[in-house]
Amino acid sequence: MTVSLVTGACGFVGAEIARALEARGDEVIAIDLAEECPVQGAEYRRIDITDKAAVMEACKGVDTIIHNASIVHTKQNKKDFVWAVNLGGTKNMLEAAQQHGVKRFVYISSGSVVYEGKDIENGDESLPYSSVSQAPYADSKIAAEKYVLSANRKGGVATTALRPHVVFGPGDRRFMPALLNQARSGRLRVQVGRGVWLSDYTYVTNLIDAVILADEALANDGLESVAAGQAYFITNGEPMPFWDFVRKVAARLGFPPIKYRAPKSLVYAIAAVKEGIDTLKGGTLNAEDGLTRFAIRYMCTHHYFSIEKARRDLGYNPSVSVDEGIERTCQHLEATGAV
Repeated sequence: MTVSLVTGACGFVGAEIARALEARGDEVIAIDLAEECPVQGAEYRRIDITDKAAVMEACKGVDTIIHNASIVHTKQNKKDFVWAVNLGGTKNMLEAAQQHGVKRFVYISSGSVVYEGKDIENGDESLPYSSVSQAPYADSKIAAEKYVLSANRKGGVATTALRPHVVFGPGDRRFMPALLNQARSGRLRVQVGRGVWLSDYTYVTNLIDAVILADEALANDGLESVAAGQAYFITNGEPMPFWDFVRKVAARLGFPPIKYRAPKSLVYAIAAVKEGIDTLKGGTLNAEDGLTRFAIRYMCTHHYFSIEKARRDLGYNPSVSVDEGIERTCQHLEATGAV
């Protein structure tokens, strides 16, 4: 039996990864900091990935690590904490993998590692890492992905990185809840920017399929796998304007349609002031409301990616469309009383 370890296993994506590995027949070790793990059948260990000794102990006897845990924080504050988790925790996980003979390491990265605040249209993996600091989250994810891929084959560990973009689905605790909060407050009736910019989305089970495919590719061919040392964009492959996505969600859930448009420059200035005040107060790590400079730049630029490399190397093929994903997510929100 394969022993698989999943970090961040109590969160939205991590829990789905753990369930998929269990369904595959793996013995799953779930690592997180939550009081309880929502994945039945997994061996839950409450561990901070910045605790090197605890990580070393947890990785004994493990065959594969799916490293999903990270701090998503797009404000320009709390930098030390974000870097400690996103890069420091990643280094701890990889060093433990190398020390204990773990064969495979799949890192959940982000499409933001190549984003410089400018348009990306059908970008592929030949894009360089961003040379412009966007936010502690993006900067630390760049450093962590570089570390993961440079560690390929060291200590006998085959590594790969997956780069999803705007992951959504039932159980999402960030993106969809932020949209709902905006809708309830009436702020969702205002579109930021006057242009039309395309964005990519990733339905959660499509990402999970890619995780399993990447792990199997590394398992089948080990250090010689075509996926070893490689990064892959993982999306639905259906770019659409960000505000069209918002309109679909709002219409499906019965919220009023978007009626107004606000200039990007005005909203960006408001976001800058809001971030500055937050920083002066010490910074907050709670789920953001979309009003950060990083988020405003994202809304007002093209950023969508080619998934051809993942199709070719991994056999990845998104099975749930964006429209179907929105419907499934809205049904779940209604069933759980979130709307």
